[in-house]
Amino acid sequence: MESLIGLVNRIQRACTALGDYGGGNNALSSLWEALPSVAVVGGQSSGKSSVLESIVGRDFLPRGSGIVTRRPLVLQLLKTEHGTDEYAEFLHLTNKRFTNFSLVRKEIQDETDRITGKNKQISPVPIHLSIFSPNVVDLTLIDLPGLTKVAVEGQPETIAEDIESMVRSYVAKPNCLILAISPANQDIATSDAIKLAKEVDPTGDRTFGVLTKLDLMDKGTNALDVIEGRSYRMQYPWVGIVNRSQADINKNVDMMVARRKEREYFETSPDYGHLANKMGSEYLAKMLSKLLESVIRARIPNIIPLINRSIEELERELDQLGRPIAIDAGAKLYNILGMCRAFEKIFKEHLDGGRPGGARIYGIFDYQLPGAIRKLPFDRHLSLESVKRIVSQSDGYQPHLIAPEMGYRRLIEGSLHLFRGPAEASVNAVHSVLKELVRKSIAETEELKRFPSLQTELAAAANSSLEKFREESMKSVLRLVDMEASYLTVDFFRKLHVMDTQGSQNTSLSLPTTVEQNGEKQFRTIASNVAGYIKMVADTLANTIPKAVVHCQVRQAKLALLNYFYTQMSQRQGKHLGQLLDENPALMERRLLCAKRLELYKKARDEIDAAVWLG
Repeated sequence: MESLIGLVNRIQRACTALGDYGGGNNALSSLWEALPSVAVVGGQSSGKSSVLESIVGRDFLPRGSGIVTRRPLVLQLLKTEHGTDEYAEFLHLTNKRFTNFSLVRKEIQDETDRITGKNKQISPVPIHLSIFSPNVVDLTLIDLPGLTKVAVEGQPETIAEDIESMVRSYVAKPNCLILAISPANQDIATSDAIKLAKEVDPTGDRTFGVLTKLDLMDKGTNALDVIEGRSYRMQYPWVGIVNRSQADINKNVDMMVARRKEREYFETSPDYGHLANKMGSEYLAKMLSKLLESVIRARIPNIIPLINRSIEELERELDQLGRPIAIDAGAKLYNILGMCRAFEKIFKEHLDGGRPGGARIYGIFDYQLPGAIRKLPFDRHLSLESVKRIVSQSDGYQPHLIAPEMGYRRLIEGSLHLFRGPAEASVNAVHSVLKELVRKSIAETEELKRFPSLQTELAAAANSSLEKFREESMKSVLRLVDMEASYLTVDFFRKLHVMDTQGSQNTSLSLPTTVEQNGEKQFRTIASNVAGYIKMVADTLANTIPKAVVHCQVRQAKLALLNYFYTQMSQRQGKHLGQLLDENPALMERRLLCAKRLELYKKARDEIDAAVWLG
């Protein structure tokens, strides 16, 4: 059966391929963070790289001054059968095996530069390296950039803080085991790795201390106080390591030889001989492998619920994002028409009161139109001077004999002309409300959010229809005003005549003397009579204008808003339909990411379930 470490290795590789990796800013829930891992932390020149090479048994890591590790290296070790060849594989280079480990070192450098450039910048995006060898144990280690205190040339002044932030983002996760590496020839109290580990893991449940460079301590001194926990106690015993010397590195001393020398050092050391069976890189690798396996087994019950929750979240989001559109023209047209019907349903709900917005149209008729009519300048048009002028001009060279009928007509026609303004304003106000409701309805139609091109064309078609409805409505309301001016209601004036003859001989319609006919009293009476008639017409138009507007604009918008658009769609070819269904690139990318991650989670769930049952 595949080891649990191997299972986690495969899930981690799949996570990284989808942009889910420790230390990253994940837009979706992170499976990586739920997987146990071992992060290697140390300051520059602490011997971190040498420890990793000793565990692997190969010289493969970049070396040099300054910050060499500028991206996390996820090092996955997989034990093969005795006698098989060693080889390495990178996640970013599919189906390519490296048997020359100097080329592995070069590829790590090149891949680092591909992401960070050659200016010594850093990146949290990891490099995945798998090494298959009979000389390793199943183990995964994350090599993080070395903690530093100063920037070198070409690096930003904040590089120390940036590196610490990246390292912290990995080791602060509760599922991460911390391998804190410190050199024995420096005071342990100044160890950057121990300091950081203590901050993120104050109880020490996840921290393992590794002491390097024991052979480089001053003669007559040793690190027993540290290793045996007297000067700095840790929950787990310290492990001492003796790395290759710089001379050995320069001579390319074989790592297997270096391992043997390390064993001999501890076995023959007067200081550490009694601890020889718990010292050295081989012991460290075996101990970490067993511990990681046990941690994975213990954490799996908590991982499965997280995966199930993530699967539910991803499926919900995919439902909201919508599934990919079929490629044939018939299916495209069917989808377009379905989305248009969804839009029309929401638009009608706005008008009918199921959603807010339609009440604004009623407000136009109930408040704006009457208010506009009340503000019309009838007082100026029917002032004494205006009435005198218009009546006098209407008589021509002969004065009227009884009542100034032509003057009446001209006063009324001039007053009625003023109603065109409120009528036009009502039509335009309703048009603005309908356009706004179209915009809101498109924004509220979930199905349309994926397709900005279709939104644009749908809005254009709807607004074009509204423009035609406005033109028809404008003709209708102005026709109502013109009809009032074309034929006056004679009964109004007949009733005035009857009232005047019953109440007084001095009426505005029949005056006994020329002096009184030309007097101010008559003109005031004419103005009053015309104002009364105009009020009657105003009451009529306040009722008929809304009827015309609703019939020509609102009702038509409900019944035929997209009729012309539907006709156009039925005549278009598949290519144009496809253009309408071009999705927002960001949304397409999001759907693809969700779909891939959903596939990963389902596969991980199945594999973990199988491992639990078999285990």
